[in-house]
Amino acid sequence: MIKQYETVFIATPVLSDTQMKEAVSKYRDYITENQGEMVHEEDWGLRKLAYPIQKKTTGFYHLFEFKADPTLIAKLELQYRRDERIIRFLTFSMDKHAVAYATKRHDKKVEPIQTPQL
Repeated sequence: MIKQYETVFIATPVLSDTQMKEAVSKYRDYITENQGEMVHEEDWGLRKLAYPIQKKTTGFYHLFEFKADPTLIAKLELQYRRDERIIRFLTFSMDKHAVAYATKRHDKKVEPIQTPQL
């Protein structure tokens, strides 16, 4: 049974731009190689943490929305735990209301800005 999931991970702020892109592509590829289907992806960039984690006060946030078999989640989270670049992560299953809200949010971001007619 395929479900839709959303996962957010925080990478350590000491990574270079290249290292961050490499980490993101590693997890994107991991999801797709294990029969997952990417729905949406957002890079939230460097943000301040609510509390220090491993003596760090900032981190690179990244979000993936994907459809996959529930067995993939345990494997994905194991990969997060093994990677020293990832300091926190959260994955959850989206219900129909969360999927509808996320779709509406994506559509708003994609719409072109309307310029007023003079």
